[in-house]
Amino acid sequence: MRIVVIGATGNVGTSTVRALSADPDVTSILGVARRRPEWTIGKTEWAEADVAGSDLVPLLRGADAVVHLAWLFQPTHDPTVTWRANAVGSARVFRAVAEAKVPALVYSSSVGAYSPGPQDRAVDESWPTHGWPTASYGREKAYVERTLDAFEAEHPGCRVVRMRPGFIFEREAASGQRRLFAGPLLPGRLARPDLIPIVPDLPGLRFQALHSADAGEAFRLAVLRDVRGAFNLAADPVVDPDVLAEMLGARKVRLPVPAVRAALAAAWTLRMVPASPQLLDLALRVPIMDTARARAKLGWTPTRTSVEAIGEFLQGLRDGAGLPTPPLSPSTGGPLRIREFLTGVGGRP
Repeated sequence: MRIVVIGATGNVGTSTVRALSADPDVTSILGVARRRPEWTIGKTEWAEADVAGSDLVPLLRGADAVVHLAWLFQPTHDPTVTWRANAVGSARVFRAVAEAKVPALVYSSSVGAYSPGPQDRAVDESWPTHGWPTASYGREKAYVERTLDAFEAEHPGCRVVRMRPGFIFEREAASGQRRLFAGPLLPGRLARPDLIPIVPDLPGLRFQALHSADAGEAFRLAVLRDVRGAFNLAADPVVDPDVLAEMLGARKVRLPVPAVRAALAAAWTLRMVPASPQLLDLALRVPIMDTARARAKLGWTPTRTSVEAIGEFLQGLRDGAGLPTPPLSPSTGGPLRIREFLTGVGGRP
């Protein structure tokens, strides 16, 4: 099988390529990214392309499946850029899949595509996917879900799979995720349990996580198995302030959401952090997902707990860990993180 992975150099992309490379049924992989990585792995060749503007059809011809992972989280201060890459870019990928007559498409959606939902019980894949409208991330993920609805109706011969993972962590993604969400002012070495004395006990702070390697394995299974439809992906346990406090040896401190949101909004407006207050709004409203379908239909079982995934990420943050790909490399931010400051911390991509 020949597999094309679009967005192959990021957190989930590198894990998906690893999983596919190790599968004897996969003969070749084309990793597509905006910038060519220094990272190499067996069976894989690279192509530079931008989903927002490049001609993708030649890259997809002859593929047995396309895995679409490309997504921009930044710049939060210019949502037209993320819309062009994420909403318009995804539509261009889907059209290219149809034109190249690829028989299978696996798309990475997200828990962020779901409408606000309960946190005292788990919802399955039938829960509405209208996102949280004020957050660019949720708005764009929901829009792409509707675009994919139309694609499936128009191209019933293409097997379509939608993966909806929770928050994905691993050691090698630490530098990249620190740049995307915390910005250049966070010293990674401070991410030590003995230096984190408190955990904010926010109403609604309850989420699911999984390790990137487990996400990559789920994508491999979706490529290789004759399955269709949506799959929730998450590991146990559900993460809440109690779990975080136990993991970090910290104490919980009850904080009002309006005050925390106001502080984040001020820091975002002053270009001190790249994560917007609207992203916090979304994170506090996502439902808890039932992963029974992925376990039964995909045969997927996470090998690491959510706590292990977060712990590995924190260790990577302390060590400045990464991979030699542009999204994950510790050097992408430049000496003393100067490139992060020059792009305006959530400004230009």
